[in-house]
Amino acid sequence: MLHSIQPQVYTMPERALISKELAVLLGVLAHPHRIRIIEELRSGELDVNTLQAELNVSHSRVSQHLSLLKAHRLVVERREGRHVYYHLQQPDLAAWLLQGLQFIAADLAHTAEVRSALEKARERWSQPQEAALSTQSGT
Repeated sequence: MLHSIQPQVYTMPERALISKELAVLLGVLAHPHRIRIIEELRSGELDVNTLQAELNVSHSRVSQHLSLLKAHRLVVERREGRHVYYHLQQPDLAAWLLQGLQFIAADLAHTAEVRSALEKARERWSQPQEAALSTQSGT
C-alpha cells in the first residue's frame, strides 16, 4: 500500500517574532503627536520647549510622548546642565515615515483639505530643519 507523503509545514518562529516586533513599533508610532515629534527631530536634536511650541500641546504631553519613544529606543536624550535635548536613535525613521505619505496620497477619496495638508507636510518634512523653521517663521 502506498502512503502519500505530505510535505511538512514548518512554522517559522522568526516570522512571528519579527511580526510582533514590527507591530509594537507601529503601535508606538500610532499617535499623531509621536509622528510629529519624530518628524521634528529629523534633522537634529531639540528640547521639550521647542517641541511643545511646534506641536502646540502641553509640556507634560510632549514629555509623555518622549518617554514612550525613549522606552522603545526610538529617541535618545542628551543632558546639558539643566537642559535635556532629544534626537532620533535612527534618523532614517523620519524618512521612512515620510515615504508613508505616498500610501495616503494613493487614496484618491481624500478630501481636498487632506490632499492640501499632505502636500504641505511632504514639503515641510522634506526640507532640512533650518529651512523648515525659516519657512514657518516667514523669514
